[in-house]
This record gives sequence, structure tokens and C-alpha cells, in this order.
Amino acid sequence: MKRWIPLLACLLLLGCASVEPIARPDDDVFRDHLFVPPVQAPDVSGLFSVTPAMRRYLHERIEPQVWRKGAQMALIDALYTQGELRLEYDAVHTRTAAEAFDARRGNCLSLVIMTAAFAHELGLTVRFQEVLDRPAIEPAGELTFVIGHVNLALYNGMRQSRSGPSDPGGLLVDFVPGQDLRRQRTRELDQRRISAQFMNNRAAEELASGRVHDAYWWLRGAWAQDPGYANLYNTLGVIYRHRGALPEAERALLLARALDPDNEHVAGNLAGVQQALGRSAAAAPALAGRAAPGPAGTRFDHARLALDQGRVQQALLLLEGELGLTPRNPELHHWLAVTHGRLGNLARARRHLELAAEYSGSGEQRTLYAGKLERLKAQAERAAQ
Repeated sequence: MKRWIPLLACLLLLGCASVEPIARPDDDVFRDHLFVPPVQAPDVSGLFSVTPAMRRYLHERIEPQVWRKGAQMALIDALYTQGELRLEYDAVHTRTAAEAFDARRGNCLSLVIMTAAFAHELGLTVRFQEVLDRPAIEPAGELTFVIGHVNLALYNGMRQSRSGPSDPGGLLVDFVPGQDLRRQRTRELDQRRISAQFMNNRAAEELASGRVHDAYWWLRGAWAQDPGYANLYNTLGVIYRHRGALPEAERALLLARALDPDNEHVAGNLAGVQQALGRSAAAAPALAGRAAPGPAGTRFDHARLALDQGRVQQALLLLEGELGLTPRNPELHHWLAVTHGRLGNLARARRHLELAAEYSGSGEQRTLYAGKLERLKAQAERAAQ
């Protein structure tokens, strides 16, 4: 997942995305001697494992409904529609199938993995998909997360090959609210790519928590799953940058760019490393190509400054301009609610607070926005009396 350097680096995550590999790079981009070996190497052999508790839920809650609804709808109703598990969307941590089931929460990748695990037990065929929309951008301290999105389709029995027509019996399942499933552009992913994305996410989460050595070994595991996954080399470049290994960072980012030449976040990270190496001429094309007005955080800063100075209409224009780029950013919707509230547009303020709560990545954040929403509703009721 996330951002630009000097101390901003862009890590590409899937919380809830990549190009098809054009090569299978070897592992000479890794430098194990720079990192403390792990007590136990990260492993994804149990990523889709079904625990006894999950199997019991399957037998007691899902299988009795299969004869009436079919396996696809029985699964979705039991997991999500009926809400028996009371699952929550949580963008903060990427979990295995068993971890998502136990915690009753997960980001889109975690929920895709858990659903696939149950689907396999029911004998359904699963198609993993990367959604090719513009990713969401979320700041996290000195990192910025560029969050891609995955979903899945469930099929009864065997389905057509990738090159053939889609099976009309397939059921598309998406875990991010507000998605227009009819207009999504998608690319099929195999299970090894999903495993690599999971490990890349874990690496980014470890890095965000300051555990650079652990992050590195998660990427080692991602490479073993899918050496052609471009995003893992972007994350590797950021990790090397944090270790002060600039030549290694440049090498990893050059490989990321070769695999995904149109990725502007990789280009920005590479330009930052090349600047730090004293090669400003090499960095100039990427720096010049950045679209104004710059990273999302800059626009947020300008909008908040405008609010502080009483320029509320200007703040609204800045925030609405950002909305087309990051429509699922809860912080953006929060500040739009604040701005509309100051303009007296209480209905719009309430709607943006609802969206802020809906898109929040953690239960704590969702509770905060829900509390603000209740206070706003009470204010509107008092004004109507």
C-alpha cells in the first residue's frame, strides 16, 4: 500500500491488484543478509483452511438451506445477508479464512478468502477477480496506502475457461458498499496471485507498524507464491529505502516498473530513490509527470486550511474535486460533512457522515462517525421543532 518519498512511500495493497506477469524474475533482488531471520518463516499453506468451528457452522447453518436456495445463495445468505455472523468490514488487517471467521471481520481480500474456503467445502467453483477501477488512497503516518480491490464469483460445478464466455450461473460477490457490479472491469486471478497479494498486504501492515524485518520475510513468501507479481517489488523497494539500502531499493523498483510500466505510484517511489542517490536527471521525468495538485494529502491540507480561514466554499470545491479520485475514503466524507454542516446543508452533511461510517476500516472509527451522525440528527430534529 502506500506513498511518496522523502519519508512518504507508496505501498500497493489489496484491502479489499496488479497486471499479468510478463516475466518470472529470479530472487537475486532479495538481500537476506540485511534483515534479521525470522523465528518462523511466514507461511500461507493454511490460508484457505477450514477449522472445526467453520465446518460446524457450515453443517448447522449453511447446508440445511442448500436444498431450498442452492449452494451459492445458501452460502451468501448465511455469511452476509442474514447477518448471523455479524461480519464487519475492517480494512486495517488482512486475515486468513480462519482468522476472518474467528474475528467476524476482515478487509475485502480477507472476506474473499474466507468465502472461497466455505465455497470449496460446498463443492462450488471459485473465480477470483481483480477490479480494475482507480484504487483508493489512504494516508497512514509517513506511508500512503494505495488500496486495490478484489471480489469473487461462485459457480455450480465446472465453468468455462478464461477465454470462453462467462457461466450465466455464476454469482458475483463484492464486499465493498456502493459498487456498481454491472460496470466493473475485472481481470481473473489465480489462487497463487491471491496468496501473493495476502503476503504483500501482511508485509505492508508490518512495515506500517515499524517491523521492517518481519515485512521483508513476508515479501520473500510472496515471491515464492508468484514471482511475477509487480506490487511485491514496489513494497520491497520501500522496505529497502527504510533500511537505507538505496541501490537495492532502486533495483527492486526498476523491476516493479518493468512489470507494471504504467503504475504512477511505482514511478513516484523510484523517482524518490533516484533523487536520494543524487541522480535527479533520472528522477525528473516521473516527478514532472505527477498530476497537479499533487498527492491527496496536499489537497486535504489545502481544504482544511481553507476551513480554518473561513473560506468554506473553496474548501468544498477542493474536497469535491478529490471525491472523484477517492470516493470510498472515510476521512474525505467526514470533512465533506463538516463543510456542508458549516454551510447549513444538514441533509448533505448527514449523508456524508453515513458514507464515512460505511467506508470506515475499523470498528472504532465507525463508532466515532456514527456518534457524530447521531449528534447531527439530534441537531436537525431540534431545528425542525
